[in-house]
Amino acid sequence: MATVLVVDDEFGIAELLDAGLTDEGHRVLVAMDGRHGMETLATERPDLIFLDFMMPVMNGAAMLNALSADPALRGIPVVMMSSMPAETVGEQCSGYVAIIRKPFRIIEIVDLAERLLGQGSDRAA
Repeated sequence: MATVLVVDDEFGIAELLDAGLTDEGHRVLVAMDGRHGMETLATERPDLIFLDFMMPVMNGAAMLNALSADPALRGIPVVMMSSMPAETVGEQCSGYVAIIRKPFRIIEIVDLAERLLGQGSDRAA
């Protein structure tokens, strides 16, 4: 069982990821913005982070920069999530392992999480 941190200000998306990843046996932590995500990281060490790009208070790019600057956190793989084109996200931040375009299907998230966590996937695409 892996621990996954979901950082997204849209309650419905955070709830969907929480349910989908929990159903696959993962422990899911949810933060509603980057600042809350960083506060969560002060006491928890997830194996994977799903991070929304556009959020109030501290957006995804700022949180990704904070993660990269902290030697204890920079090794955690981060998946960016955005409705914006991948090129736009890439112009404003780097260091993430993948990007998922919103809207997405939950199976895409589950399969990507399993791949990144080294658990493989038995699902047909």
